[in-house]
Amino acid sequence: MTEFYTLKDGLSLPKIGFGTSGFRGTKAVAAISSAITKGYRLIDTAYNYENEGTVGQAIKKAKIAREDLLISSKLPGRYHKHDLAIQAIQESLYRADLDYFDLYLIHWPNPKQGEYLEAWQALIDAQKFGLVRSIGVSNFLPEHLDQLEKEIGILPVVNQIELHPLFSQPSQRAYHEEHGILTEAWSPLGGHGHNILELPLIQQLAKKYNKNAGQIVLRWETQLGVLPLPLSQNPQRQLSNLDIFDFELTRDEIKQIESLDIADGRVTNQDPRTHEEL
Repeated sequence: MTEFYTLKDGLSLPKIGFGTSGFRGTKAVAAISSAITKGYRLIDTAYNYENEGTVGQAIKKAKIAREDLLISSKLPGRYHKHDLAIQAIQESLYRADLDYFDLYLIHWPNPKQGEYLEAWQALIDAQKFGLVRSIGVSNFLPEHLDQLEKEIGILPVVNQIELHPLFSQPSQRAYHEEHGILTEAWSPLGGHGHNILELPLIQQLAKKYNKNAGQIVLRWETQLGVLPLPLSQNPQRQLSNLDIFDFELTRDEIKQIESLDIADGRVTNQDPRTHEEL
């Protein structure tokens, strides 16, 4: 049975969601609809994934009541100015054929552009307008979050960051915990040259608990207090990724996985200090 996190604004999110980056077209509609049918209730998309329409079609196909779903999207960097941000959120809702998003995030801080404070104010206003229920950010470092608190006085309820066994982000997670921010994980199973699922420790734990490697990693993340967003078009893998709440890793095992961190653990070169996503 799926467990839940409660955000500091009162919204409850399941402890695992479904990512959709790269999912477009008819096959993706079938895959996302399959995931919803199999029990996923938090579906994560973004303006720049160019698939909000695909997600909307999948929701219709799955025939699950809208109030039972939690749909999340993200604002691209080119629309950080206040009025453009409001228009982009409205456009995203039109694409998905939805009346509101349950969670809406700023996709990247884009510090060179220096407009994320204006974008954050736009999300606050979008929440007041009823376009979104909860607001958060993605890929924000503590220094960016400090600026939000200093200049605007409202912190996000969620920060979605890259996180997996080779890049476990302990200091970022500690900051989030201290400030009441839920950590969501993109690329929770790694990728792009880092074959995390083949790591000896992960394989050993999979054998011990009679689970597959992906289930070990996802369970580790939920036990860290993180909400992973795995993505898969394979129906059996979708099911197995949900089936992680009938066992627990020990504290030592959690620390052992954390110790797998490496210096160049990012699956891409997208460092929020320098990366500009428009």
